[in-house]
Amino acid sequence: MSNSHPNNYPKLHNAAWPGLVGKGPDADEPAIALDQMLDFTAAAEVDGVKFEGFDVFLYHPHFDIDGGDDEIQSLAEKAQARNLKVGTVVAPIYEGTGGGSPLDEGQGRKNFVGQVRKACNIARRLKQLGARDYGNVRFDSGIGVEPWAADPEANMKKIADTFREACQVAEDHGERMAAEGEICWGGMHSWKRMIQLMEMVDRPQTLGFQADMSHTLLYLLGYNAPEDAILPEGFDFSDQQQFDAAYKQLTDALRPWTIELHVAQNDGTVHGSGSHDKTGRHCQATDPNGKLDIPRHAGYWLRDAGGELTKRIPHVCWDGCMFANEVMMKPQTWNDILEAMIAVRDAHGWQE
Repeated sequence: MSNSHPNNYPKLHNAAWPGLVGKGPDADEPAIALDQMLDFTAAAEVDGVKFEGFDVFLYHPHFDIDGGDDEIQSLAEKAQARNLKVGTVVAPIYEGTGGGSPLDEGQGRKNFVGQVRKACNIARRLKQLGARDYGNVRFDSGIGVEPWAADPEANMKKIADTFREACQVAEDHGERMAAEGEICWGGMHSWKRMIQLMEMVDRPQTLGFQADMSHTLLYLLGYNAPEDAILPEGFDFSDQQQFDAAYKQLTDALRPWTIELHVAQNDGTVHGSGSHDKTGRHCQATDPNGKLDIPRHAGYWLRDAGGELTKRIPHVCWDGCMFANEVMMKPQTWNDILEAMIAVRDAHGWQE
């Protein structure tokens, strides 16, 4: 916060997981260590304003979810040493990371919920250590669209049952769950299916929607769910009026469920890297091909239908998944991101 940027909410976070997602042997790019991601985050500064925290994926090599209290204390110390807060933590519910498929009503569901339980315990412990004041435990269905599509309605019920069990675990730990809508996750791959899933789980006090400005842009275009597209195929993005009307329809439908926002840019195409399915292309904040006016369109999420601030989201996070390591190694990248985040808070933030 500075004199020229007086708002101090929502808090501005960077994400650590772009150092992991889409990295590894399949992508020919090594993971970027957590310490390095946090150093870049802590070093960024624009007009005297700095990032106030980071969100983290609780998975190797950034974190060992089975590492016990020493691992949790180490994460808290890394944050506090850089004057950063931990915000939302992402549970590794995927098959291959210790989790399981929510469509498997036996061991798969048990493993899925078990990873949520571990993440909730870590989130609660970070609060106790003074390293975390806000944020959620984030998850998704963790399955592709193809297995979901084999029996959509039965599979929606299975996912909802799994999510409901996860919600009970979160409530037992005093946490909330944020489900990230993204076109690559079965049952969450369209805005209509996302709302259907939330309504089926029916735990609005515990389960909310995590909106990513890059991923939700593709909801409009109906990738993986053409029947739910709001914009026509081959839409001309120069038609700002039609785009804004579609964006309003989308955000008006999802906003009542939204408890978390990722600020991001997208050029209207899909992209995948490594083991991560094709999904919204996260562009650099300054990308000339970006289809979003970041601060203006962030307001569709942070303000209600009448234009009033909701003040429901205590922190916003930048998501730059799929950025090349070369891009992430440049300090200017993080300053550009921070500048975009500040613009969002200037336009739609508040003071407390």
